[in-house]
Amino acid sequence: MSEQLTLPAETRDRAGKGASRALRRDGRVPAVVYGAKQDPIGIHVEEKLLTKMLSSGHFMNSVVMIDSGGQQIRTLPKDVQFHPVTSRPNHVDFLRISEHSKVTVNVPVRFDGEEECPGLKRGGVLNVVRHDLELTCDAAEIPDEIHIDLRGLDIGDSIHISAVNLPNGVESAITDRDFTIATLVAPSALKSEEGDSDAAEAAPEGSSEAAEPATDEAGEEA
Repeated sequence: MSEQLTLPAETRDRAGKGASRALRRDGRVPAVVYGAKQDPIGIHVEEKLLTKMLSSGHFMNSVVMIDSGGQQIRTLPKDVQFHPVTSRPNHVDFLRISEHSKVTVNVPVRFDGEEECPGLKRGGVLNVVRHDLELTCDAAEIPDEIHIDLRGLDIGDSIHISAVNLPNGVESAITDRDFTIATLVAPSALKSEEGDSDAAEAAPEGSSEAAEPATDEAGEEA
């Protein structure tokens, strides 16, 4: 189960771009807490602590208790905006939830048993289509990660969501199709797919270039 985090915060007195820039200069990150049919609350948090939490890899699927002025608000991170050049966090959106709210989160996938996978032993390549899964579960039971066992899989095999053993009470948020998570392919097949893709992208350019000389020649003959 994903751990619960606590993030100290202070309320924002002013809104707007100018106020947000001033906060960032002081090492603070503007944020907002919204949802549960309550008014949004503008807050700001310490950038260093937020960055440390983000680096854990599980921030987006962890319950975060916002501690502001002695009041604790149970939230789930919904969006983090980053500076396009420095990649520093610019703003965070937190969704207010109750202890047992049903939530939808993206949970990382971890592949186990690679050393015992027949397909990988034969030189196959694990082609990962989805690095995380969109899941629905109780807010108090969010998985830290989803483990998928590769033992017994050979080249040509695919892993679909229907074959994944999800924890009790956890369901896929995508229910209209049995989507692929990963496939085991031969190295030559992977190269062939990449080559076909490159050729398809280059084809229109080649066709256009080939057509131009024909038009010129026709004009000269006329």
